[in-house]
Amino acid sequence: MKHSYHILFTVLLTCITGIAIGQPHAEVREYEGAPALFINGEPYPPYAYMSYLGEKKYYKEMAAAGVHLYNIPAYLGDRGINSTSGIKAFRPHIWVGENEFDYSGLIKDFDEILSADPEAMVIIRIHLDAPAWWEALHPGTACMLPDGSLYRTSFYSPLWRAEAGRVLTAMIHWLLHSAYARNLIGIHVAGGFTEEWMYHFRDAFYDENPVRLKAFRQWLRVRYHNSNAALRRAWAQPAVDFETATLGDISGKHRKAEWRDADTAGQVFDTFDFHAETMAYNVAYFCKIVKQASAGKLLSGAFYGYHFFVSDLRRGHGALSTLLRCKDLDYLSSPNDYNRVSGEDWAPFAAIKSVQLHGKLWLAENDTRTAVTTMLRDRAPHVAPPGTAYTDGVWLGPKTMEESVALLRKNLGRMLAYGYGGWWFDMWGGWFSHPQLLDVIKSGQEYFYKYPDKHIPETDPQVAVFVDEKLGFMDASFGSLTGNILHNRYALGKMGAPYDLYLREDIGNAPQKYRVIWLLGFLKLKPQEETLIASATRGGAWVLWTDGYNTKVYSPGNGTTAAERPLQWDARALNDLLGKAKVHRYLQPGGEVLYAGRGWVVVHSAKGGDQLLRLPFKARIIDPQSGKVIAESNQLEIGIPPNSTRLFRIKQIRSR
Repeated sequence: MKHSYHILFTVLLTCITGIAIGQPHAEVREYEGAPALFINGEPYPPYAYMSYLGEKKYYKEMAAAGVHLYNIPAYLGDRGINSTSGIKAFRPHIWVGENEFDYSGLIKDFDEILSADPEAMVIIRIHLDAPAWWEALHPGTACMLPDGSLYRTSFYSPLWRAEAGRVLTAMIHWLLHSAYARNLIGIHVAGGFTEEWMYHFRDAFYDENPVRLKAFRQWLRVRYHNSNAALRRAWAQPAVDFETATLGDISGKHRKAEWRDADTAGQVFDTFDFHAETMAYNVAYFCKIVKQASAGKLLSGAFYGYHFFVSDLRRGHGALSTLLRCKDLDYLSSPNDYNRVSGEDWAPFAAIKSVQLHGKLWLAENDTRTAVTTMLRDRAPHVAPPGTAYTDGVWLGPKTMEESVALLRKNLGRMLAYGYGGWWFDMWGGWFSHPQLLDVIKSGQEYFYKYPDKHIPETDPQVAVFVDEKLGFMDASFGSLTGNILHNRYALGKMGAPYDLYLREDIGNAPQKYRVIWLLGFLKLKPQEETLIASATRGGAWVLWTDGYNTKVYSPGNGTTAAERPLQWDARALNDLLGKAKVHRYLQPGGEVLYAGRGWVVVHSAKGGDQLLRLPFKARIIDPQSGKVIAESNQLEIGIPPNSTRLFRIKQIRSR
């Protein structure tokens, strides 16, 4: 009852003054060499909890574990986020009529969280796809298929964009003038397939809505500076102009296991590029609304940049380099690699070093399955009626609690070593509801204060990998050839040393400190990249260039002649090359995943065994849980049980 009176009092004051009482100010600032979360001017643990089926008992468990940051889902529309699986909406939709909004879902979620944790700070994930009733009134905003039928939102539609933005603004104003404003710190703008700014389609992508062609021609004018001659050269089509240009076929209906010919693929490349930049523009558009509507006090973030995992770029993730220039964007997110087995690195989907380089915080979605993972059909049959997906394969967790603990520790260790945060995504509820799992989550909160984040230059990666997010534009197989190249991410995670992952566009922005540089998936080198190979090898670095067929290895002092190696590498071959390049190797390759940085060393193994851990300096090697010093040395013999993860905190011992 006391809580209800406080809310009523706050609402009355808000109505009188026009502002929310005690509204927090959340922002991302540079801290110890990486973007970090700040709330009201102080560093804040960047670890959150989210569930599609939020329940008070699970919120209480998280609060007891020290987590006070939460994500809650909300939806403008009334359809499921996965347009192919058959699942229904998780919440009542907000946009129920013209100028009519239902915030009951938000009220219920806020009340449940605050009754469990009065200290809660909340980020709302708002899905911006239009409701079915509005789409029926405005069919020109929907994706149009070849047979004339409509299929969800067309993300090229300016009317959808404007109206969804208007509803988003209204929602933010309602929130900021409600009792919940003092617990609100951000808006995660979401849209498209599974909320991740991916285009909706089944087997083939089509959108014959006239707004798409109109927008494409406008985009071409900007790209080619209104020069028909430039357009004709790029497309190798002597008769094309801005009035007659048509979209290339990116449906995926016709596939070939080959790379497109760069001399004739201009139309298809531009269609893919426009496709991706449209999605990036949508993200930036809605992030700007968040900033404007909140006077800059709310964080804005989104899912985007899936180029390191999603090889089929029909989904629209090929313009991260463009989005990173958005000043209104604070953070980006993705799930971790879906090769969800023990003994592999579950890397984020994007080049997170580029994300950080541009001042954006990375937040991982740790939707890690555990031995107590539940099924949606059991937890919410009204959302997942018979015949829907989410019942097998990647949706099943490991059989043992020991392996479940190891996987969560691996998630935590990666975030700690590489300076980013994330949320524990308890999708259907109960996935982490076990004392041992909650202990891992609690340890992350404790480590934030016990071991303040610290940049240690001596542990910075000495390997840089640059990837081309537009590689898939040239892949006539629609992802198969690209996936073969990106498969190297698994060897990178087990080569015994850390690496930094950048976008191709950041070659000129990355520090010039690396002993090994890998140009991964560059079908053809640009002049500046040829210059990089020459200058890097003159400076003593090794350079690998993987095109669509093999890998060329340039050794120090030899930037013009290369040895040819396979397209795909294994961890042992990479480790051998690192040794030649005098890169510090923490482990010899034995199948272990290794993360190192910011005072942390993390070793994860499926098969287990003994290893010699080598550090780049003499250090106090600390068990972070107990705080006890294990050794004072530059190396340590470690035993690793099967399906386990070990975390070490290291503190350099400097000679006097």
